[in-house]
Amino acid sequence: MKVKFNVLLIGSGGREHAIAWKISQSSKLNKLICIPGNPGISSIAECINCSPDNHLEVLKIVVEYKIDIVVCGPEVPLANGIMDFLKYKVSDSCILIGPEQLGAQLESSKRFSKEFMLRHKIPTASYQSFNLAQLSDAKKFIQSMNTPIVLKADGLAAGKGVIICKDHTQANNEIEEMLNGKFGEASTEVVIEEFLKGIEFSYFVLTDGNEFIELPEAKDYKRIGEQDTGLNTGGMGSISPVSFVDDQLREKVRIKIINPTIQGLKKENIPYQGFIFFGLIKVENEPYVIEYNCRLGDPETESIMLRIKNDLIDLFVACGNNQLGTVKMEFNNEFAATVFLVSKGYPGEIEKDKMISNYNLDNYSSKVFHAGTRYAEEKLLTQGGRVIAISSLASTKQEAVALSLDLAEKIQYDGKYYRRDIGFDL
Repeated sequence: MKVKFNVLLIGSGGREHAIAWKISQSSKLNKLICIPGNPGISSIAECINCSPDNHLEVLKIVVEYKIDIVVCGPEVPLANGIMDFLKYKVSDSCILIGPEQLGAQLESSKRFSKEFMLRHKIPTASYQSFNLAQLSDAKKFIQSMNTPIVLKADGLAAGKGVIICKDHTQANNEIEEMLNGKFGEASTEVVIEEFLKGIEFSYFVLTDGNEFIELPEAKDYKRIGEQDTGLNTGGMGSISPVSFVDDQLREKVRIKIINPTIQGLKKENIPYQGFIFFGLIKVENEPYVIEYNCRLGDPETESIMLRIKNDLIDLFVACGNNQLGTVKMEFNNEFAATVFLVSKGYPGEIEKDKMISNYNLDNYSSKVFHAGTRYAEEKLLTQGGRVIAISSLASTKQEAVALSLDLAEKIQYDGKYYRRDIGFDL
């Protein structure tokens, strides 16, 4: 059995920087390659400027660098079939962490995931889906519903394709805009869903399609404004562990949601090797699925990686060898808190290329993860809506948040914005 492994990590965000940071601590790591990576990842891995959608170029890198493990961070390459291509070409010599297109539909099609949950009796909100030709039927369905009403773009919309409408008028206007291309191809079909009243949390497993291991749970904060107001974003911060997730609730999640999901994939002959993210809501102490993701969450990953004690490469090897049943997961009992610094205007039109200063602030308790940054002429500049995630570990939630907020204040760039109330509702 190999002692040292060459790992290829696909992605360029804060989630990938957090995964790269955790992989880089492994005693089993020989070489870490990332495509395309980012300035933060480049300090711990070799970054190659290659699009994950250029499957032939990815294959060339896998062969040239003698890659043993491929980990795909974001959802789009998975939905576009990167793992199908690599499985056909190199699966005999390579462990692939990430599902093929068929399994990635759990995230890439809201309608597929809702139908899957119905077939396997997995608790979720009631719904119907509609396309543009069915607009009048969609509006009739809306009129029959209690408010608020949830509208979801069927396809991938970078975490922004969900709208909670407070009344029927808003829902009618939004469904028309969505079906006429508000989210591009992602909203050619829209799922209309009942609103579940409760508190949300995120649950993660790594599965080989038979066995699974549970990672630390987390709670993310999607809204741009404090006290959860304003537009949805890709995520403004996260907390782990989540105070209301106790052993009783974990057992319910395991029995009612995780087990039937894994068994459902097997029954339908959908191969699945990789992470599953369960976006859950607790309604009167019962868990319901809001959505599946076919990868780890962002910004939850930036918190949970600080709490996992296991060597990530050990977990990936166990997954590839169908030995997850033998793994004992160990978590740090401290609290992790992540605060995201974003660009002015986010989640709408943003200003880019603002110079970032005083960003090398990693210490024993806190990590600075790059998300939307780039180097130009030896200067670090903002490039995306979400710029930098600051994650801290401490003995209490309040201390962890305070540590992250302290660094958030110190890092400087024009138009910087962040929420100061991450974890406020716990």
